[in-house]
Amino acid sequence: MLQQLTIQNFAVVASLTLDWHAGMTTITGETGAGKSIALDALSLCMGARAEAGMVRSGAAKTDISASFDVRRQPEAVLWLQQQDLVSDDASECIIRRTITKDGRSRGYINGHPVPAHQLKALGGMLINIHGQHAHLDLLKSERQQELLDNFADNHNAQAKVASTYKQWQQTLKQLKTAQNQQESLRDRLQLLRYQVNELNEFNPEQGEFEQLELEFKRLSNAVELMTTCHNSQQLLSAAEPENVMTMLHQVQQLLATAGEVDASLKPTLALLEEARIQLDEAGNELDTFATNLASDPERLNQVEQRLQKTLDLARKHQIQPEQLAAHHHQLSQELSQLDDPEMQLEQLQQLVEQTELEYHNAAQALSKRRRHAGKKLAIAIVDEVKQMNMPYTKIEFSVTPAKPSSQGSDSIQLLVSTNPGQAPGELAKVASGGELSRIGLAIQVVTHHSQITPTLIFDEVDVGISGPTASVVGRMLKSLGDQSQVICVTHLPQVAANGHQQLFVDKLIEQSVTETRVTLLDKKSRIHELARLLGGEQITERTLANAQELLLEA
Repeated sequence: MLQQLTIQNFAVVASLTLDWHAGMTTITGETGAGKSIALDALSLCMGARAEAGMVRSGAAKTDISASFDVRRQPEAVLWLQQQDLVSDDASECIIRRTITKDGRSRGYINGHPVPAHQLKALGGMLINIHGQHAHLDLLKSERQQELLDNFADNHNAQAKVASTYKQWQQTLKQLKTAQNQQESLRDRLQLLRYQVNELNEFNPEQGEFEQLELEFKRLSNAVELMTTCHNSQQLLSAAEPENVMTMLHQVQQLLATAGEVDASLKPTLALLEEARIQLDEAGNELDTFATNLASDPERLNQVEQRLQKTLDLARKHQIQPEQLAAHHHQLSQELSQLDDPEMQLEQLQQLVEQTELEYHNAAQALSKRRRHAGKKLAIAIVDEVKQMNMPYTKIEFSVTPAKPSSQGSDSIQLLVSTNPGQAPGELAKVASGGELSRIGLAIQVVTHHSQITPTLIFDEVDVGISGPTASVVGRMLKSLGDQSQVICVTHLPQVAANGHQQLFVDKLIEQSVTETRVTLLDKKSRIHELARLLGGEQITERTLANAQELLLEA
C-alpha cells in the first residue's frame, strides 16, 4: 500500500508531501490545477520516461520519493530479496527517482541505485494505474486474453502450454535440421561402409607392415644370403687345407707346449678354447640358417602383394602405412556410432508427433478453461454494467481456434451488444467512449480478486459519465476501496463524495510564479468542494445542501 509521496521541484510543484490512507481517496480541483500531478510523479517512480522539462523552472533537479508498506505483498518482498534490495525495515519499501535539468535521471530502491526497468518491474507489483484512456486498452485482443486468463487463474495451464509449445518447436527444428543433413549423412555413411568393408577384407594388423618389410628383404635376397652363409662356413671350417678352425687348432697346439714351460700362457689358451667353441656354434648356426633359408618365390610374391596393398590403402586414406591398422579401428568405431539416418529421422518424427500431441492436449485444456471462465466473466460484467444505465448490454467472450502459439491455440475476442436486437460485435465497433469507460470499470470491479497490486489508481476514468450513472460508478469505486487502496482523480461530485477521504488541488500564483498545492479536506471544506462541482463557481445554499446530502448518501 502507498503510504507517502514526497515531491520536490516537479513541474509546477515546489515541495509537496502527501500521506495516503487505506480505502478510497478522491482527488478533485479546478481545471488546469494539476489534479494528476501526484499520479504523474508516481508514474516516474514506477519507471516512466523522464524528461528535462519535468524539472521545475529554476531548480537544479526533481526529486520524488514514494514509500510503500509491502507486508501484504509477498511477491514484491520475494522480488526485493532476489534482487538483494531489501531495506533494514523489511515491511517498508522506498522508491526514489531524480531528474536533473539536463534530462539525466536516476532510480533508487531502498537507497540502492537501479535501472528504470527494475523500477517498472517492482512498480507493476505495487500500483496499477488506469489513465483517462485506459479503457482503450480493452480494444486489444491480447489485453482481452490476459483479462480472461487472469480471471480464470490460468497461470499453471498457460505455463504448461508454453512449455509444451517450446518442446514441440525444438523437436520440429531438430527434425528439419536432420532432414537437411540427411543427404550428406547418407553419403558419409555409404563411404564409411565401403571403407570399413574394404579394410575388413584386408584386415591389417598392428605392426604387420614392419614385419612384412623385414620378410620381403630376406626373401628377395635369399640367394645372396645362402651364398654368403656357405662362403662363411667354408672359411670357418670346411675349406681344405686351411680354414679358421684348423688354424686355431694349430695355434692351440703350439701354445699348449709353450704353456707347459710358462704357466702364464694358460689364460690365453683358455681364451682360444672359448673362441673355438663360439666359432663352432657360429658355424652350426650358419649351417642351420642356410638349410632353412630356401628360395620361396611364391611366399615372396605373397609378401610383395601384401606390402603393395598396404601401401595402396595407406595412400588412398592419406596416412602412413604403419597407421593403417589404427585407422581401420577408428573408421569402424565411427561407423558403429553413426546412426542410420533413416532411423534417426523416424525417431525424430515420432518425437515431433508426441510433443505436438502434448501441446494440443495442453492447449485444448486451456481452451476449455477459457470458454468456461468466459461465460462466468461475461455474466458478472453484464450485472455490473446494467447498474450503470446500460440495461440492454450483452457481453460474450468468443474463444475460436487460431494458429498455435506459446499462448495457446485460441483467438479471444470480447463481443458486446448495447442495444436491443443488436448482435454482439467487436468492442471497438459497437461501444461508444462512455460505454467503454463503464465496461472497463465494471471489468475492474469484477476482476479485482485476480489483481495482485494493492493500490489501484484511476485518473479520470469516469469521463463521459454523468447523472445517476455517476453515483453507481462512485459506489463501485468505493467497493473497490473497501478491499484495497483506491486513488481516484475525478471531476464528478457523485464519485468524489464516495471517497473515504478527499484531496483538493489548486494553483497559487505569486509574483508570476505558479505553484500547485494539495490539501486534505475536512468535512466542511469537502461539502464546499462538492458544491462547487455540482453548481460551478457560484455556490449557493441550495448547492451546499445538495452537496451535504450527497456526502451523507455516500
